[in-house]
Amino acid sequence: MTEHDSAVKAAIEGELRLMDPEVRRSPELLGALLHPEFHEFGASGRRWDRASTMARLPVDTDPHRYAVTSEIRGVRLAPDVVHLTFDTEYNGSRSHRSSLWRRTEDGWQMYFHQGTPFDAG
Repeated sequence: MTEHDSAVKAAIEGELRLMDPEVRRSPELLGALLHPEFHEFGASGRRWDRASTMARLPVDTDPHRYAVTSEIRGVRLAPDVVHLTFDTEYNGSRSHRSSLWRRTEDGWQMYFHQGTPFDAG
């Protein structure tokens, strides 16, 4: 499938919404985008699950925090699974990012995310 696939487009839209401080600070909006079995390996090296993410992001997100996202690409791996890759930069820190999105009865939700720091050099 191509990046123009409607499933890939929906996953990219969800990913970009998750980067919005307003969404990250709202338990309702955040919860709608995270799969019940969500887990993450953060750029910090820490492992997160849905409960810890739901507890952390609404209180820890700076309302003025906007990461720059680049080179976002996606591919549909199965009818209900999309894999996204992209890079982010925030306050001089850069990370390669990868996420898996699953279509559920509630729409497209992030199932897995990983961030890996890198130097631009």
